[in-house]
Amino acid sequence: MAVREVLRYPDPALKQVCEDVDPGDEQTRVVVADLMETMASFPGCVGIAAPQIGELVRVVLVDVTGHRKTTTCHGELALVNPQLLNAQGAEVAREGCLSIPDFTANVRRATDIVVVGEQPDGSHLTVETEGFEARCILHELDHLDGLLFLDRVDSLATDVFRRKAYK
Repeated sequence: MAVREVLRYPDPALKQVCEDVDPGDEQTRVVVADLMETMASFPGCVGIAAPQIGELVRVVLVDVTGHRKTTTCHGELALVNPQLLNAQGAEVAREGCLSIPDFTANVRRATDIVVVGEQPDGSHLTVETEGFEARCILHELDHLDGLLFLDRVDSLATDVFRRKAYK
């Protein structure tokens, strides 16, 4: 288990669609552990996806515990092969990304979601959430399909901002 280098845009791995994996596989457990270590090395980070550390597999980690924008929190979520089942509502809010560290942007996302997936132990998990946690999960799911938050902005001219502070 190790802190891994986070790939930065325009690394081509960030634009790849990831493959499903066996949650019980040893390599999957290593990816999950490395995501946990890497995310913990960035104070304030609330999510990371496997392609950001160069692993083109469908694994994400989200933890919004203690974040000031959190209204719903399921704690540390390690999701293997996650799928979005339902998305409702819409809200525009600011997002940032470890892979695009110098910019933030206004991104429209669903406000209420239902996601299913497997946990690293192979058990199935259904997550119903809203608000900031939903936004974070959707952001990480996008990484699994080769999408970055900049792909979701309405206008690159008016909705993208140079980051002023790193938290």
